[in-house]
Amino acid sequence: MAEQTDIKYIVRIAGKDLNGALTIPRALIHIKGIGHRMARNIAIVFEAQTGLPYDSLVGKLSEEQERKLEEIIVAPQKFFVPSWSVNRQKDYDSGENIHLVTNELDFSIRQGLQRLNEVKSYRGLRHIWGLPVRGQRTRSTHRGKGPVVGVMKKDAKQSAAPAAAAKPAEKAPEKKPAAKKEAKK
Repeated sequence: MAEQTDIKYIVRIAGKDLNGALTIPRALIHIKGIGHRMARNIAIVFEAQTGLPYDSLVGKLSEEQERKLEEIIVAPQKFFVPSWSVNRQKDYDSGENIHLVTNELDFSIRQGLQRLNEVKSYRGLRHIWGLPVRGQRTRSTHRGKGPVVGVMKKDAKQSAAPAAAAKPAEKAPEKKPAAKKEAKK
């Protein structure tokens, strides 16, 4: 029971409150920009750096170990995490493989979309219009949040039918073109 009291149930790493009762890889998944594979890679590097098993609980880490874990999260390239697991390979601005998390990732994505919009690329325009960007078909899907197109429910048809019947009765000038046809014969 003494071990249960040593656990910090909320641990702040990389600007995110993590559940201290989870293992390191499971807890790191909750940080934006870190998926399953990257969390496991970071945990394995953390094990090599500190000697703690990679599946130990986050709540049992000391403050020094938390700082080391955050250092690995912020700059995984320094600790030889494979470059295929980072989320910004060949970054547009720097040309390097970098890994971004939390607000930096949001800012980078927003900046990339803004750049695409400014140069009016096809991808940028599709993002503006809210359409699929990667070549998916749009005939039956991706119709947006508007009303249904091409399909009318029975209730809507019945209410539209009396309104449509009332409109032609008001329009009297449509009979003139019929008279012109008779004159041509």
